[in-house]
Amino acid sequence: MKNEMTLDFLAISENESFARVTVAAFVAQIDPTLEELTEIKTVVSEAVTNAIIHGYENNGKGMVQIRAALDGGVLNLSIHDDGIGIQDLERAKQPLYTTKPELERSGMGFTIMENFMDHVTVETEVGKGTTVFMTKEITYNRAVCK
Repeated sequence: MKNEMTLDFLAISENESFARVTVAAFVAQIDPTLEELTEIKTVVSEAVTNAIIHGYENNGKGMVQIRAALDGGVLNLSIHDDGIGIQDLERAKQPLYTTKPELERSGMGFTIMENFMDHVTVETEVGKGTTVFMTKEITYNRAVCK
């Protein structure tokens, strides 16, 4: 089965759960395992929260865009913001590193994404924004995906 979706929404924390549930509903059509669905929802939450908190500094003035594509049992997912970008990407990817310790952020977003997805790539430019590209092969129901 080939299918794709695009979702644009205001970068406010209230939309994080909306994004997570929307992507989960999209992926559910190929009948993933509960563990896979939970992992996908978690990475969407992490990436969207990063866009809102770090990309737009929680000012509620930007947009987040999610693109999801299914091709057989492979999910391709991108989460994009036009925010401030990441100054030091390698440092940002380090476990427990956060630029917002006052918000009790754990600094585990990229680590979680890398552990739950098969492939994660980040493109960022200071002052222009960030896009996180992720792929995951899903143990899908082949009868559903014909």
